Amino acid sequence: MTSADILKALSNVQEPDLGKDLVTLNMIKDLQVDGDKVSFTIVLTTPACPMKDLMKNACENAIKLLVNKAAIIEVNFTSNTTSLRKDEKKVLGQVKNIIAVVSGKGGVGKSTVSANLALALAEGGAKVGLMDADIYGPSVPIMFGVRGQRPMMKDGDGNGIIIPLEKYGIKLMSIGLLVDEKDAVVWRGPMASSAIRQFITDVDWGELDYLVIDMPPGTGDIHLTVMQTVPVTGVVIVTTPQTVALADAKKAIAMFGQANVKVPIIGLIENMSYFTPAELPNNKYYLFGKQGGQNLATEYDLAFLGEIPLVQSIREGGDAGVPAMVGEEEISKAALRGVVSNAVRQIAIRNANLPRTETISVA
Repeated sequence: MTSADILKALSNVQEPDLGKDLVTLNMIKDLQVDGDKVSFTIVLTTPACPMKDLMKNACENAIKLLVNKAAIIEVNFTSNTTSLRKDEKKVLGQVKNIIAVVSGKGGVGKSTVSANLALALAEGGAKVGLMDADIYGPSVPIMFGVRGQRPMMKDGDGNGIIIPLEKYGIKLMSIGLLVDEKDAVVWRGPMASSAIRQFITDVDWGELDYLVIDMPPGTGDIHLTVMQTVPVTGVVIVTTPQTVALADAKKAIAMFGQANVKVPIIGLIENMSYFTPAELPNNKYYLFGKQGGQNLATEYDLAFLGEIPLVQSIREGGDAGVPAMVGEEEISKAALRGVVSNAVRQIAIRNANLPRTETISVA
């Protein structure tokens, strides 16, 4: 066997999402051949890649079929999270992908999805931050069990820099960490927008593969502020199957499709799709309608990232400060992992096939 033989065989193995072979994509590194032994490293597009086992098996099969059926193969993995950020990177310069989680209306579980999306990404080995941009109804302190805690400060070129809290392996920032939870944040739009800019520019987020931003419901000032301040990689839209929620989700889809915004939509998640009682784990009760999210995604030609069931443990975990992804209940974790796997794949496809997102300019 020679290195050329191995590379020729591996040129028949395609990256499932990007549609090109691993050699063309320059994903094969550290190739070594010694007699019947061969080892190499596949460079994944993200640490949270859900397709690595599939690629490993395909590589082994290609080498044994096309080169040497007695080959002893060692496949290793590393990652280099894809990113299209080519701006001057003065803001969030070490953050590769900025993902905004949005909804047309409140009450659809957007914050729950944001929290567990961030945790599932981190579970796959990615460096993740979660920014709670819902100024008027912050949820992160409760969901992560950090109520009453305050972030530390450090000096940065004469300016105060906030050090985000860390919990369950991800970095956290929320207005709820800076004000007493009993106090209402009674601010006009410009004040709320100014606070969001500070969360972006005056927080030491460090090096991240993904910064997940839990946006407020609707389409307003804060959404525009975020997109004017940083180039958002894409948005994830959360809805329920209910007709009222779907009608508002259409408004969110329309916002990001406007000519002066044009932020790619990574996909749509349907939350509270069905109810499954703990004592009847195989039963599904469609309390809010059926396949509304799937039909909406089809109507607008969006990727449907999956369904999240209405499971009691998801609600209990959020209230207790132990989100579902770090809990013990497996039904909800399996659903969340499936959704995140689809999201990660769509982010990689977006970065491979679409131009980079620019910060927007809206009068």
